[in-house]
Amino acid sequence: MNVVMPSLSQALSDAAAEVEQALDALLPMAEGDEARLFESMRYSAMGGGKRMRAFLVLEAARQFNVSRTSALRVACAMEMIHAYSLVHDDLPAMDNDDLRRGKPTNHKAFDEATAILAGDSLQCHAFTVLAEEDTHPDPAVRIELVRIISRASGPRGMCGGQMLDMMAEQATAPLDEAAIGRLQTLKTGKLIEVSADAGAVLGKAGLAQRHALVSYARDLGAAFQIADDILDATVSAEEMGKATGKDAGAGKATLVGLLGLERARLQAERLVAQAKAHLDGFGDRADMLRALADYTIARRH
Repeated sequence: MNVVMPSLSQALSDAAAEVEQALDALLPMAEGDEARLFESMRYSAMGGGKRMRAFLVLEAARQFNVSRTSALRVACAMEMIHAYSLVHDDLPAMDNDDLRRGKPTNHKAFDEATAILAGDSLQCHAFTVLAEEDTHPDPAVRIELVRIISRASGPRGMCGGQMLDMMAEQATAPLDEAAIGRLQTLKTGKLIEVSADAGAVLGKAGLAQRHALVSYARDLGAAFQIADDILDATVSAEEMGKATGKDAGAGKATLVGLLGLERARLQAERLVAQAKAHLDGFGDRADMLRALADYTIARRH
């Protein structure tokens, strides 16, 4: 019997709804003196975003018939880490943004101290979720999840990329293409890569399958960042739900600034083609991952 696959937009919407419901359970409203902290955590972790990292976890896990409950817990952990990074990234000490996902950033809705604690707490709680037996019965799987996700989040991953990004603003000479690529790989790409890898780890996939999914996600992440930079340069703040045009104003290094819009678009298209080629060994089951690659450069927000 032929199974009709839902459209990507429907699949993304359905996955986002599942993740939102799971986050609601994993981040309950607390009573007492900690309630404001939980409220701040929920404010940034719930109610918006593309949920692309969560979708990658879910779709990678689906290649190996992983239980939906396990996959959703890891997807939520990734969203908590992503949310924490955005809370800190928006702070006055970093990007000093007032708008995120069409609403005030966390430190504007609450205050800077609460925003810092909310980000810290989201990161800590993500690893609590990953380490719990409900995520996977095999402790070796849970340890591997903690290992790869913490590495992708830390000084050799997202945090290191943020440091490079801040240093680039103060550099006396513009970054070249290789340096921009490394910055973006660390700051954005590593969490996208590890989202796909985490789904494979849940399914106890072999090294070849893990490598294929990580390679797919690496190219996807690079294309996503270029597309984000193109949108920042060409789309209004109302469409994006956050401030745009700030990269150029702050002198931030982007491939769009270095290559120009047309060459950057071509580069993103090449990366999408490469990403899809890495999925050749997965057959029709990976069609949603292929569609996600195409969507990456077609989106308008």
